[in-house]
Amino acid sequence: MTAVDSTPDVRPAPAVTPVRPRTGAQRAQRFGLYALLVIVALIAGGPLYWLISSALKTNPEIYGYPPHWIPIHLRWSNFSDAWTAAPFGRFFLNSLIVSVVGTAIELCAALLCAYAFVFLPFPGKRVLFMFLLGAMMVPGHVTLLPNFLTIAQLGWVNSYQGLIAPGLGSVFGTFLLRQYMLTLPSEITDAAKIDGAGHLRTLFRVVLPMSRPMVITVALVVMVGKWNDFIWPLIITSSSDMRTLPIGLLFLKNTETFANWGAILAGAVMVIVPVLVVFFFAQRYIIAGLTQGAGK
Repeated sequence: MTAVDSTPDVRPAPAVTPVRPRTGAQRAQRFGLYALLVIVALIAGGPLYWLISSALKTNPEIYGYPPHWIPIHLRWSNFSDAWTAAPFGRFFLNSLIVSVVGTAIELCAALLCAYAFVFLPFPGKRVLFMFLLGAMMVPGHVTLLPNFLTIAQLGWVNSYQGLIAPGLGSVFGTFLLRQYMLTLPSEITDAAKIDGAGHLRTLFRVVLPMSRPMVITVALVVMVGKWNDFIWPLIITSSSDMRTLPIGLLFLKNTETFANWGAILAGAVMVIVPVLVVFFFAQRYIIAGLTQGAGK
């Protein structure tokens, strides 16, 4: 019989690094950072809280002094007043169509352009990319008149085509996606070429899944910009059937004048809530996409 060694396996305990207590300077620095974060949060979130709380107040509470930070009587009827005072249902539908369709087309164009700048060799690529960066420096208001004249000649005034077409080219989205794709390992795309994959298959089967954080970031940035756009929808539309939500707020203010601020603020809440909900569920993708893209 084979003797069984009953000696217990005694292993040295891992060394424990002693935790040094924070010094007074470190505690003061930490307290200062927390205090700065609280101040920034109050500056950023204070107006939003005041907007939401005022949407539930009566007019005497809104005009009252000292200010009522918490509504005394919750006036939920402000939201129904805003909904009935203006055709918010139509405004929501128009904003949804413009934001979703415009974002989808603009994102596809940005993906194709970014892939071409990274993975396709063609003459003058660097020079063309410099021109693309230069276009980011041009204020958007400079292109309002040429865009309007072009849309008018096409007969797209007061239509969804007129609302969507001028924003289909995303220089900012192309730039972010290109910077992110430059960080991808070239061995993966080389393996896809060896397997016989073409450019479109490599883009949608290999590059796109790996670029998901940045794609979501670009999609959200573009969608929020289209959702909040005011100047172009105001210029290109002429009837309430084609107005979007930001123009709807102006319509609501003109309808209610200054007699019912509760309804006006309730309409503003209805405009920003969808964006806040989308950002809340996708914030980790936005942070990951922006930080990883900025690394390059």
